[in-house]
Amino acid sequence: MFKGGDGAVFYRMNFQSPTYIFEEHLQVRNRIGILTGGGDVPGLNSVIKSVVYRGSEIGYEVVGIRRGWEGLTHVDLGDPASRARYIQPLNRENTRTIDRTGGTYLHSSRTNPTKMKKLPPALEGQQFSSKQSTKGGVTSTVFDVTPAVLKNIEALGLDCVVAIGGDDTLSYAAELDRHGVKVIAVPKTMDNDVRNTEYCIGFSTAITRAMDAIERQRTTVGSHERIGIFRVFGRDAGYTALYTAFVTSVRCCIPEYRVNLAHLIEILVTDKRNNPSNYSLVILSEGAEWEGYSVKEYGPADAFGHRKKMSVAEDLSDEIKITTGNETVVSDLTYDLRSGSADFVDRMVASTFAGMAMDSLQAGRTGLMTAISSGCYAMVPIPDPTLGPRRVDIATMYNTERYRPTYNRKMGMPIFLTRA
Repeated sequence: MFKGGDGAVFYRMNFQSPTYIFEEHLQVRNRIGILTGGGDVPGLNSVIKSVVYRGSEIGYEVVGIRRGWEGLTHVDLGDPASRARYIQPLNRENTRTIDRTGGTYLHSSRTNPTKMKKLPPALEGQQFSSKQSTKGGVTSTVFDVTPAVLKNIEALGLDCVVAIGGDDTLSYAAELDRHGVKVIAVPKTMDNDVRNTEYCIGFSTAITRAMDAIERQRTTVGSHERIGIFRVFGRDAGYTALYTAFVTSVRCCIPEYRVNLAHLIEILVTDKRNNPSNYSLVILSEGAEWEGYSVKEYGPADAFGHRKKMSVAEDLSDEIKITTGNETVVSDLTYDLRSGSADFVDRMVASTFAGMAMDSLQAGRTGLMTAISSGCYAMVPIPDPTLGPRRVDIATMYNTERYRPTYNRKMGMPIFLTRA
């Protein structure tokens, strides 16, 4: 027995069944599916736990879909082993402590159901629409298995899907919304580049981790009197590099602006010469480039067409050595920034986003994303995937002469110094 949010008493008739007695008549309990897609960040487990706990208070059953969208493309609901791999009932007991750690309790993958290069075993022999996709001169056939996803959502009895992810994962949430599925999106990415929101879960922890790492490495870079080059994530948007530079007072290069290599090297050498400890530092987004230079890519593209980028930091290091003879220290601060437990901001925002998602669902408002807009919590439309990621506004946020953040004219800005 349990009490719903309106005081109504529910009695479970069968542990495996979603059917309950509501006073004197039968009622099917609402069921939510929740998943995490793309790269992990600290704070995901706080969303999952908060949705489960709030759901238990207002009469919602929560089902975890493991490995992101793969859980709805690869699962064979008639196979107990497959079902156990991809579908996990969630309750207060098995989520009680998950918010104390980073990563995602539900695991993740980079799966795009609209562009499957190969049909999973559960779908082999079935007919799906297909098209030719060409990238890097290589043409391949991709399948849209959305009909199978819709069938699995129906078979699982899901009244709503809560999708936690970055712009790639949420692009498919928008697709499901167009197909009539009730969807609530929750933005997460250490790149902080999802449109329609000024903040994404994982961003604060990433900046805190980067700040700590750089402050620690000052002693090594300074002891050896070198130029320190730090590479952070940021394929298309430079928020992680920019905000880390903001709180560490160092130079930065971001994808939104191609710097002049000679001017950048001159600045770093001058910074080093003017520093009593004879060192200087610069932070590079992984997608940062300079005039006449493009970051090289390698390996196969993922489900959303992204290939891994080679290190722009190593390339800049080579240029500095050739041009000036100065020695460098190169540090890659990418995956380390998304590891470990969430900081205060990410735990608070994650729990709040989860509560907002449940409020919206309870009010019958779906097809929306939790967000921070003009510094305030808000429910906003799920971003249009055709617009791509949100980018740094160079005119107001980046000094193109000094290659560092803009520190002035912040009066009246939202707390995260940007507007969605």
